[in-house]
Formats: sequence, C-alpha cells, structure tokens
Amino acid sequence: MTVNDTVSRAAFEERVRSVLEEHYHHRHPFHRRMHEGHLTDEELRDWVANRYYYQAQMPVKDAIILSRLPTRSARRTWVGRILDQDGSDGDEGGLEQWLRLADAVNLQRHEVESGARVAPGVRFAVDAYVHFCSVRPWQDAVAASLTQLFVPDLMHVRSEALTRHYGLTADSLVYFNRHSGVATRESEQAINLLLKELRTREEHDQALDAVRFKCDVLNALLDAVQAIR
Repeated sequence: MTVNDTVSRAAFEERVRSVLEEHYHHRHPFHRRMHEGHLTDEELRDWVANRYYYQAQMPVKDAIILSRLPTRSARRTWVGRILDQDGSDGDEGGLEQWLRLADAVNLQRHEVESGARVAPGVRFAVDAYVHFCSVRPWQDAVAASLTQLFVPDLMHVRSEALTRHYGLTADSLVYFNRHSGVATRESEQAINLLLKELRTREEHDQALDAVRFKCDVLNALLDAVQAIR
C-alpha cells in the first residue's frame, strides 16, 4: 500500500507544519529582537542588505527547479515564481519592492545590489540552498519551498513591528503585504505538485527532510547577520 492510499493532503500539510513549528526561523533571537523593536538602525540595515542576497537568488533557484520539472503543466505553474520576483510588464516584482525597503532604511541601492554588505555566512547559506536545488531530486527542491506555509503570519508580525518600532511606512513595506498572498498561493501549488509524485512513506519523509534543510538555511542566514555586530 502506498502512502497516498492512507495519508490525505491535510495530513501531509500537518506534518510539514509540525516541522516548521519546531525548526522555522520565526523564533530566532534576531527576529525576536526585530519584532520587539530592539534592533539598532545599523542592524536593521544589515538585515535588509543581507536578506536581499537571498531574495535575488530565489529566481535563480526557481529557474533551476523549472528546468528540472518533468511536465509542461508543472513548468507553467512554477515559472510564475520567477516573474513574481524579477517582475514583468506592469509588475515591478518583489526585488524592486525589497529595494524600496532598502531606500527607506537609508541604504544605497548600488551597495545592496552589489552584495558589498553580504556576510560570508549569508552567502554560504544561500548558495548551499541553490546548490541543493540543483543536485537533489526535484521533489526535494519543491518540498524545501514549503517553508512558505509559515510566511503569511510572519509577514504580518514583521510588517506591524517595522511600522511601530522603526517608523517605516506602508509604501516601503509593500513587499511583505504582497508576499503574504504569494506565499499562500505558491505553497498550495507546491503541495499539489508533490502529492501527485510522492508515493511512499519514505518519499514523504524525504520531503520533510528537505523542509528541515531549508529551515537550517534560514536560521544560518540569521545567525550570520546577527554575528556582524
């Protein structure tokens, strides 16, 4: 009997959420300090500049996954992720919206886009994620994206904290409002894609391991940012 005979979509999502509750970076000390208003201006700039490196590599990661997906329908779904970040006609895209946040915290765009402020540990963690998506089975790469299940709640908390404690305006925080909806849609797409492919308990367990790996990447990124000062 295969796992799809006994495990529902809701049960699979519950298992993923259980992993995220334990391993996601929502309770990382750096995030807690951010949400409580305890970051200095320079620490906030460090985070914005370093997180941009992660954001900028996501279209690269998604292009790799896109090239490995086995069906036209899967590729037609996945390509939207690249357009969402890089933008398209009539849509500035997530990267431009992140640069608006950089403007708001008084970073120079060329400094952010060049990666001049990116800590080695951040670069190592993000590059490891891109590498993971290029060498592991495509199902693992798709599963790793399921950290997005926890994004909507985190985006709400973060946007509220940046407004209350750091005086940022809604215009500079548009990325977070946008990404909340994007993450909900894309996590749904990823789960639907995986449940068509994962047949055994072992394959489901491997998908959960990929989620844990992605959580490690996100926590390592914050560790590196926290160590800058």
